Amino acid sequence: MRVIWFCVLANLFAAIFTGCAYQPLATVEHVDLDRYTGTWYEVARFDQWFEKDCVNVTAQYTVRSDGKINVLNSAHLGTDDGPVKQAKGVARVVDSQTNAKLRVWFFWPFEGDYWILRLTPDYSAVVVGSPDRRTLWFLSRKPAMDESLYEEWRRSLAADGFDLSKLIRTAQSSK
Repeated sequence: MRVIWFCVLANLFAAIFTGCAYQPLATVEHVDLDRYTGTWYEVARFDQWFEKDCVNVTAQYTVRSDGKINVLNSAHLGTDDGPVKQAKGVARVVDSQTNAKLRVWFFWPFEGDYWILRLTPDYSAVVVGSPDRRTLWFLSRKPAMDESLYEEWRRSLAADGFDLSKLIRTAQSSK
């Protein structure tokens, strides 16, 4: 229990002391949640403890009748043939004007920001992250995304204050 409280307090202090250093983070103008649902492949990420050694990472989103979104994240541990790890969560829209700001939780009471920062018009690629710049994911409808788009988004996210030295490419199987 002490470890949980330590983590909560550490994150709170980090948010207070680092959040003030950033300009407000812009999201996309509007997200059609029905078009957004489905399967996304993780192309790159800021590594998080819960994704340590994960490859072939996917996220499956499904809109529920109450307007919330079911989230199912899946990955293989270590290798393409490694054991499958899954995490189920729920997302809720916190900005109904744009649908671009959500909060996601995988275990109560901890929620995380899930802001849609970049999105192609055809909903084939997206970047999501948090306003404190501590999380970032590049997702695509295919296991890989257009390299020129990836580089364009990297440059614009660096200008938005993200430390891209923390960005790692996610291994995706060609199977």
